[in-house]
Amino acid sequence: MMRRFDMRLPAIVLWEGASEFYTETQNVSARGVFFYLDRAVSADTRLQVTLTFPPHLTLTEAVRVRFRARVIRVEHPLPSLRIGTAARIEDYEFLRSNGGPDFYSALQKEWKATN
Repeated sequence: MMRRFDMRLPAIVLWEGASEFYTETQNVSARGVFFYLDRAVSADTRLQVTLTFPPHLTLTEAVRVRFRARVIRVEHPLPSLRIGTAARIEDYEFLRSNGGPDFYSALQKEWKATN
């Protein structure tokens, strides 16, 4: 079993037929991620997820990672509006931050504004 790390990281989730959704992870492992969405997605749905690892974790500047994943589990606890989503990471790439240490702050600010 792969070790999971309880990490609250800002995340942008995108899937076919939906606009970008801003959330944060609950836990992350080398092979998967768990986060909450405001709507259900079906198991086996392909997702694109972009995470930002902040400077205090990377010991350098903020690092963005975009990965393709597939939903493997969906949790529907009632009466919560948050839907737990577990996804298996299939592929990933590191993204350039385009020169700004402000990227992480801007993403956090945008995420907070949508929640």
